[in-house]
Amino acid sequence: MLWDFEKRRKEMVEYQLRLRDITDERVLAAMEKIPRHLFLPVEFWLRAYDDAPVPIGEGQTMSQPYMVAFMTQALRLKKEDKVLEIGTGSGYQTAVLAEIVDKVYTVEVRPYLAARAKEILEELGYALKIIFRISNGHWGYEEAAPYDAILVTAAAPNIPPALIDQLADGGKLVIPVGWPEHQILYRITKQGSTLKKEELLGCIFVPMVSKEEVES
Repeated sequence: MLWDFEKRRKEMVEYQLRLRDITDERVLAAMEKIPRHLFLPVEFWLRAYDDAPVPIGEGQTMSQPYMVAFMTQALRLKKEDKVLEIGTGSGYQTAVLAEIVDKVYTVEVRPYLAARAKEILEELGYALKIIFRISNGHWGYEEAAPYDAILVTAAAPNIPPALIDQLADGGKLVIPVGWPEHQILYRITKQGSTLKKEELLGCIFVPMVSKEEVES
């Protein structure tokens, strides 16, 4: 049946993730557990487990399942890690992170999306694991720094210096960088005063915007 979401989740994990290069069992278990469709407007529920991004309103999208899994896996998380997410969006990526680590700080510039994501995440039982903020993602979340991992879900023209500053020694930042026609997903590892920069894959994300741009 089209509405058998549990079956479709299992198929998503088996065919879109395991058959590619997603091997982290914690990521696979999280994505098999979390009801992805609940993070979408009802009219898009049947598209929730497709191998594609899905609109969530305000010109934003929920990332393709594979991209969510790939970015999460790339952080190489440990349970005790403190994670910062830039771009709460639908809240789905936030839930995946919260299934793996004990504390997630998440920043969203659009108040409506932030409020909706918070409501869904709290209904699903993640309230004690997630700290929310409405703010410019470029600034990060300085008060709770440093972070063992930072995940950015929107493309920046360059890597925001504040995010590097807020990364713990040995911490990892996964971020898409570039303009719409040419974006690269990078993993940045902070090693003392130096940065190790790895090019992971080509990608397409909505651009990171400021509060002023949203309100204009």
